Amino acid sequence: MSPTSETLTAERILEATEEVLRRHGPAKATVVDVARALGVSHGSVYRHFRTKAALREAVTKRWLDRTSEALSGIVAAEDRDPETRLRDWLTALFDAKRHKAGDDPELFATYTVLTDENGDVVGAHIADLTGQLTRIVRAGVEAGAFHAASPEATARALFQATGRFHDPGYARAWEQPGVREEFEAVVDLLVRGLRQ
Repeated sequence: MSPTSETLTAERILEATEEVLRRHGPAKATVVDVARALGVSHGSVYRHFRTKAALREAVTKRWLDRTSEALSGIVAAEDRDPETRLRDWLTALFDAKRHKAGDDPELFATYTVLTDENGDVVGAHIADLTGQLTRIVRAGVEAGAFHAASPEATARALFQATGRFHDPGYARAWEQPGVREEFEAVVDLLVRGLRQ
């Protein structure tokens, strides 16, 4: 089936946009390039995304949501103790960011530019992640495993304390020798603090 005979969906447009961004970078990628990749007119793309900025925002959200969705399974694993879930969640976040940066550095650099443009999307992503952490901390408090006067404030502190291991600004440090050990030392320290 040719691209033009398939139904044009927002998801297909986002997939094509990601490929165009990978090929051309954020400075040179255009809606016309996306339309050309799909074999449609740029007007067809604009029917789904009213502006180039809206398209870039949607593709950024889609990229960030992949991480959130992967982590949500750890949060939902209530058959595991909260400490294990917390360690697994922080490790999965670190690993996801490292893989995004290391497996496709061009696309990672592109998304770094796009996330700078889309502060609201990034803010919502961070709120989602700290919300996930809050659920884990609250479960730990309820189980008597963690001590935290405010699970929400504690979750934000955990997120900030581990920023070096998930904030894209530190991506170059993620491949340095010993970074895994540094990460584990920080997580051990934080977990010990939660047990007090």
